[in-house]
Amino acid sequence: MVNYYLAVDIGASSGRHMLAHLEDGKVILEEIHRFSNGMVEIDGHKRWDIDELFRQIIIGLKKCKELGKIPVSMGIDTWAVDYVLLDENDNVVRPCFGYRDSRTTGMDEEVYKIIPQDKLYERTGIQKAIFNTIYQLMADKRDGYLGEAKSFLMVPDYLHYLLTGVKSNEYTNCSTTQLLNPDTKEWDYELIEMLGFNKDLFGEIKQPGTSIGGFSDEVKAEVGFDCKVVLPPTHDTASAVFAVPNTSDNVLYISSGTWSLLGSENMQAICTKEAMEANFTNEGGYDGRFRFLKNIMGLWMIQSVRNELIAAGQEYTFAELCNLAEEADIDSIVDANAEVFLAPASMINAVKDYCKNQGQKIPETPGELAKVIYQSLAICYRKACKEVESITGKHFDTINVVGGGSKAGYLNKLTAETIGKTVIAGPSEATALGNIGAQMVAAGEVAGLKEFRNILMSDI
Repeated sequence: MVNYYLAVDIGASSGRHMLAHLEDGKVILEEIHRFSNGMVEIDGHKRWDIDELFRQIIIGLKKCKELGKIPVSMGIDTWAVDYVLLDENDNVVRPCFGYRDSRTTGMDEEVYKIIPQDKLYERTGIQKAIFNTIYQLMADKRDGYLGEAKSFLMVPDYLHYLLTGVKSNEYTNCSTTQLLNPDTKEWDYELIEMLGFNKDLFGEIKQPGTSIGGFSDEVKAEVGFDCKVVLPPTHDTASAVFAVPNTSDNVLYISSGTWSLLGSENMQAICTKEAMEANFTNEGGYDGRFRFLKNIMGLWMIQSVRNELIAAGQEYTFAELCNLAEEADIDSIVDANAEVFLAPASMINAVKDYCKNQGQKIPETPGELAKVIYQSLAICYRKACKEVESITGKHFDTINVVGGGSKAGYLNKLTAETIGKTVIAGPSEATALGNIGAQMVAAGEVAGLKEFRNILMSDI
């Protein structure tokens, strides 16, 4: 009998249902449903259409039934920091705002009036980013949303709740809120109360691999079957790092997608002044590990450029843009982490303006734009690698690039040349695989994290 496991992997631009099973010592993946995602602008604010996401989850589950491949378990992973607030009747209190929304402007200063930035970092180990949950909650307090709120659920926790009727707070995603104690791996209730948030909003933290039960009666009736819901590492980067094909305890990785997350794995959080000044974060990982990493703007920049080109009638695949970049003759670079690239009205104009203001050659062709972006990312990677090695005291000969960006051959080549390390590319489906891996371990079909990584190494 084949045991199927379902990963519902939802990113900032799309989601998909991936069925998997073990066959001859390998993980066999099958995409059965894919759907679009993206922030929508309503009343001047960027939001997620959370109802549509759940509708698509149900559609994908129905496809499992149609195929006759009923999973023994399933789990959902998404991006970090965003959340849903529910009232006493479990109705949604306010829209599910997206992390690129500007409502958090100035909220960092409000937090620092209560606790200085350096003390906050010492306490949580989470980097400063204006979209972090802590600043979003300050905006909610300002806007009056917290008065009605009785429950706080991160996006994947809310989607799991809609499937099961069970509220859960999965550790890896909750660790990105900047409200957890990295030593206890629990909510820092003292900090929460200092900030004026109701501590009763924040429920018990559950570790990845925890089963929260089966589908609700309503969902069972709609999709035609029941299955166990197992919490994967619900933060997509945590799932992606689970699937890094490296069984060493000395792992350096880039989870390459809309964001590039570059870092190492540690068993303790590093909450030093040096780590804070380098803007590294200590996010929760599987099996008590910490993902000591830096957020780099990533392929969001090239995705945005491509979308603008398509809107202007110029159709390019990412592979074609890689090829054009390799042929282009331009040395200009930008700071890929500059805030001007977070949510510009036009990414093309933002890149051109940055180069112009720096007195550099302005990229004009699609190939030149792509080359500037890829060169800039590789330089950001080099800087971050040096910082990781300096702060951790470790040395790395190789770097594993996982996620969709691992297929960008030109960027991988630039990365290897720029940082002077061997690049091991793949798997491109790391997030779905990590989600699946946690379920397989929970089911006892795989012995643990290292065994799962060893299985993946045979495919690289």
